[in-house]
Amino acid sequence: MQDYPIEERPYEKFQHYGSSALTDTELLAILLRTGTSKMNVMELSRTLLTYFQEAPLNGKQPSLLTLYQFSYEELQKISGIGQVKAIQILALVDLCKRMVKTRYKQGQKANSPASIADYFMEELRHKREECFIIVFLDAKCKMLGNEVISTGSLTASIVHPREVYKCAVQRSAHSIIALHNHPSGDPTPSEEDCQITGRLKQAGDIIGIPLLDHIIIGDGIYCSLKEESYL
Repeated sequence: MQDYPIEERPYEKFQHYGSSALTDTELLAILLRTGTSKMNVMELSRTLLTYFQEAPLNGKQPSLLTLYQFSYEELQKISGIGQVKAIQILALVDLCKRMVKTRYKQGQKANSPASIADYFMEELRHKREECFIIVFLDAKCKMLGNEVISTGSLTASIVHPREVYKCAVQRSAHSIIALHNHPSGDPTPSEEDCQITGRLKQAGDIIGIPLLDHIIIGDGIYCSLKEESYL
């Protein structure tokens, strides 16, 4: 960074002009602190923020959303990112997810599909594989908690009512809401989604723990199967 004018170095720029004057690349560079012998910290930061883009290097636009896509192992494959920096980056990502949830207190009422979708949006929208979650509700539709039932491509054999309702009984749930993401970003329900929903609804009606909704998370948008009359 010694080649950069003082006023263009991230730390000094932050001190003089505040965080709003810095680009995403510069803010990440502050967190990373150092680069490598072949790449300064600004170049390393840009490499991270354009890592999964297929466009030519000079056409890539840095995006903080890229950080959501990294695994711990993938980060350490990048020259200049060791264990410490990988952990720092993933900790930052998780803090961002948790900050979104801070406005929802324990016992938050699930009073609309939008409120549930909003709660889980940042956690699920960037995942590269499908993640199926069950939200447990009490008699007043307050959230008792949630549990990941499966990850990977969803099939009726993987998301089995037995596993779902075993968890619901253990949590003393009065009702449940199913929720999963579509890595494509399009929340349109598939035939498999509808089949899983139907099986869970039938099992819930028999057991006495009804399935209130199945919400599919896309990239910033969602689909409620109840609102769309699939349930």
